[in-house]
Amino acid sequence: MKRLDTDVAIIGAGSAGLSAYRAVRNAGKRALLIEGGEHGTTCARVGCMPSKLLIAAAEAAHAAAHTAPFGVHVDGTIRIEGREVMARVKRERDRFVGFVLRSVAQMPDEDKLTGHARFVSPTVLRVDDHTEVHARSVVIATGSSPIVPEPLKALGELAIVNDDVFAWDDLPKRVAVFGPGIIGVELGQALARLGVTVRMFGKGGSLAGLGDPVIREQALGLMRESFYLDPKADVKETRRDGDEVVVRYIDLDGVAQTERFDFALVATGRKPNLDGLDLAAAGLPLDDRGVPVYDTNTLRIGDSPVFIAGDANQDLPLLHEASDEGKIAGGNAARYPDVQPGERRAPLAIVFTDPQIAQAGCRYRDLSPGTFVIGEVDFSDQGRSRVMLRNAGRLHVYAETATGRFLGAEMIAPSGEHLAHLLAWARQQELTVAQMLQMPFYHPVIEEGLRTALRDAQAKVKCAADPRDCREGPPQA
Repeated sequence: MKRLDTDVAIIGAGSAGLSAYRAVRNAGKRALLIEGGEHGTTCARVGCMPSKLLIAAAEAAHAAAHTAPFGVHVDGTIRIEGREVMARVKRERDRFVGFVLRSVAQMPDEDKLTGHARFVSPTVLRVDDHTEVHARSVVIATGSSPIVPEPLKALGELAIVNDDVFAWDDLPKRVAVFGPGIIGVELGQALARLGVTVRMFGKGGSLAGLGDPVIREQALGLMRESFYLDPKADVKETRRDGDEVVVRYIDLDGVAQTERFDFALVATGRKPNLDGLDLAAAGLPLDDRGVPVYDTNTLRIGDSPVFIAGDANQDLPLLHEASDEGKIAGGNAARYPDVQPGERRAPLAIVFTDPQIAQAGCRYRDLSPGTFVIGEVDFSDQGRSRVMLRNAGRLHVYAETATGRFLGAEMIAPSGEHLAHLLAWARQQELTVAQMLQMPFYHPVIEEGLRTALRDAQAKVKCAADPRDCREGPPQA
């Protein structure tokens, strides 16, 4: 068996692993990147990029079908060619993957190793049966994979995950979606707008990660304009009948329904890729899910020389978070045993539905009742949104009652991706609502809706400080 020695061994060449590799090399240490599967990252191959390509096609179809209110009439019917849609999705997806592959190809050959790694000890890895790697420290960056619940596994190849969608050559006619999380609602709405019959079933009532009950209800109503959605579905049976999936359920009106679908798209969550690593051989502390117990500030597992980053730690499964965590884990692995807390950015999450769902800073569920006020705006009558006929949605901003400090926000809003960035920046700068209101707001823009919500929050902060400052009625836009 061949032996390789390195300063840091990195298991997994996804977004977190590549970031960790760069951090180690920037620290002047040797790094060995071990990958057992395809290079190209989850984001580029089956996540962020191909899903946005499908969503872009859906937005084009939706826009083309809704020109009449502007006095612009498209003669004839809107024709969606599924094969052309999927051909562009795969063509552009492969282009994005190519960028990643080229960056990996530029790495020195001695820094890369192909095979599946498992621990022999905290600092010794066996890669397949051909190489033993001895390192001073290790970074686990193995990513995650979709979960298919046992009852749906009986559907065989008709139970698909998001990875499978981007292998389609054509669009199906009917899809049942299980799981109204971020992946489910993005793909569900996109498919519905591309002419696919979609039924979406949830269990616990959650929707796209939203915690604010008012925003969640608003989002539920808006999503139902595109497709059938029951976040607390009473599904009686799922079974396979030939080349079809049969779903028997009680609908929102309490009526028993039986429908047939081409596929069941399973979007019920993801699990970290930790099987096969033999974590027990490394003596790493594990929680009841089998995930290593680690310090969220340093990403170090227990008191070991092993670090964990990205989707593998089940903390924040987002590309920018994976990259940040890879940088922290790689830097600490390079400096080990001089481990230091890493800098974390303000939380930011965006769901690319229409309107877009987003969270910035602290989430509603993270806040203590009685310590914050809520400023809100309803976009149904917001100027620029109405001009563009995108006037749907609601934004809640949260401010600390005692200080007026901006804490966070949840929304379903037009151009939510841009509003969320502004709010995440404000949170990272520790701005107060009053300071945010001193910033420039052009007219007419959607950001004026944000100003309305901030004014509402500021009025409530003033009212809490002095009841004589309490006003009645909604804030002025």
